[in-house]
Amino acid sequence: MRCYAICFLALALAGCSSSPATSSSSPGQGSPAEQTSVIVGGKKLAIDYSAPSVRGRQIFGPGGLVSQDPTYPVWRAGANAATRFHTDADLEIGSLQVPKGDYTLYVLVQNPESWQLIVNKEVGQWGLSYNASMDLGRVPMSMSKPSALVEKYKVTLSEAGPNAAKLQLEWEQHVASVAITLK
Repeated sequence: MRCYAICFLALALAGCSSSPATSSSSPGQGSPAEQTSVIVGGKKLAIDYSAPSVRGRQIFGPGGLVSQDPTYPVWRAGANAATRFHTDADLEIGSLQVPKGDYTLYVLVQNPESWQLIVNKEVGQWGLSYNASMDLGRVPMSMSKPSALVEKYKVTLSEAGPNAAKLQLEWEQHVASVAITLK
């Protein structure tokens, strides 16, 4: 009888520790890969990023999780690999002229209440690698507060008119956005 109880317990514990097959993250990767895209004026804009979660931690400001990155006060706008941005059209992001192509997005978060989006021409690097000499430019973002804590980081590209879009970043107690216009 004792043998049956031990076998049953071992099987039950093994079943509890297995991962669901529908998980969007890789084993050991706590920040799943995500994507957002939008078609504006027949042209595609797309962002690939990894979405970390708050999990009870302070994220921004002195002593926050982001301040521990070696690139701080520049943040990789996600986790893991650098956040990738692709545009099929020439754009104006805020006041920055962005030719069609591939870029990496970073955010200057030195002041947690006043972010600047950084569009960088270097692509394919890990997120903790940042080369300021490759910046195409920086633009201020409009800041607001969410109605509740944003647990999982979210990037959204949305249509904002016939030739316009909006980029929005949401995490913790911060929402940052910037207008995009097709040229």
